This record gives sequence, structure tokens and C-alpha cells, in this order.
Amino acid sequence: MASESSASPRFFVLEKGALGSRYDVDVEKVEPINREEGAHCPRCGGPIGMMRWLPPYRVELMLHGEEFGDFIEAPGHYLFISERLVQAFKEDGLTGLEGFHPVEVVRVRRKRRGPKSAHVPCYLAVTARYGRAAVDLVRSRIRYADEPPTCEECRNATKNAIHGFTLEAGTWQGEDIFRPRGLTGRLVVSERFARFVERHGFTNMVLIPTEELVWDPLELGPPPG
Repeated sequence: MASESSASPRFFVLEKGALGSRYDVDVEKVEPINREEGAHCPRCGGPIGMMRWLPPYRVELMLHGEEFGDFIEAPGHYLFISERLVQAFKEDGLTGLEGFHPVEVVRVRRKRRGPKSAHVPCYLAVTARYGRAAVDLVRSRIRYADEPPTCEECRNATKNAIHGFTLEAGTWQGEDIFRPRGLTGRLVVSERFARFVERHGFTNMVLIPTEELVWDPLELGPPPG
């Protein structure tokens, strides 16, 4: 892994573990469910985020794997992170997460036969900031459905495939975890955050260098050129 003092910082996409993994879990909201409209681009007015889920955060957890991890992707753009992850995040001075609201786990169900999970972590609901870091439209290998983004601010457009992407130099403002302009559906983290995960051994967190991310559900391949 490159030095954090490098002139060209490295970034990683943060994902949960694969389906069928040891920490595979689904989240189902429980009433009352309060929502409000999501964020919009200040320039073109287009949506850049999903509807906001407001407290209280009451859920059922469906455990498909063997145990609960430190990181769960919840509905919308919400994340559930364990109390130990929250404590370390704050103690290490990392930035980019907001909210930190307690999650009430109303019920736990298991889909796999076997002994009941011994421990359900205390989770807190957080969101990652919409950062100023922007996808580099020239250097990234993204296949768009119709045409590339036309709004320089949000850089949103429907995508059919991603074969690695790069952030435009000079747009990152130092957050350790954020959603970049042009790819708000992805969680991007700094190299410092990647070292943080490795050092503490947090579970159910997969880190992929941004230039190595492949998402191609239609098997269309990289964009021409």
C-alpha cells in the first residue's frame, strides 16, 4: 500500500462481504418509519441521494451467515456500524460519517440452521457525507447507458458498467469516507481509513482500489477507447 504522504493519494471502494459470507445479513425496517426527501443537485436540480430515513431506527435483522459483523449496509444510503467501530473511528480522528443514532434491533431471525448467534453488537446508524471529490470523467472507465453526465456539479448519469474509476485531482477535501460526485451510490474511503480497518480487524468490510472496481451486470465490457 502506498504511503499516506504520496502526492497522489489512493482511494478504495468500501463494500460489505459477499452474499453467503460469514457475516451475511439483511435489514428490514420496523414501524414507525419516518422519511423525508433526499438531496438534490444545487445546479441542475436532479436527485443525488435516496430518501432520508429519520429516527427512530427500528429493525429486524435476518442473519444468513454465522455471526454479525462490524459493518452492515442498511436500506437507502444508511450504514449500521458497531459500537467498537464508532469508538475507534472517533478516537483515531477520522472524518466523513454523520448521525451516530442508536439502532433498536426488535428481532433477530436466522436463515441457517445451527446454534443461535451469541452476540448482537450495539449498532449505530450513520451516513457518509456527499463529498466534493468528483469522478474524473476522462480517466475513469465507466460505460454510460445513454450519454456521459452533462452537469459538471453532480456528474450524474445512468451507468451500465464500471471498469475502474479515478477521482479528479484537486477535488478531494480530505474526508476519510464519502460519496463522490458522479458515483454517489458508492462508498469511497481514504488510504488512512483502509489502514484503520486493517489495524483494528473490523469485520464485513471489503476494500477495493477504485481503479480495480468492476461492476458489469450485463457483461458489456469496458467502454470503447
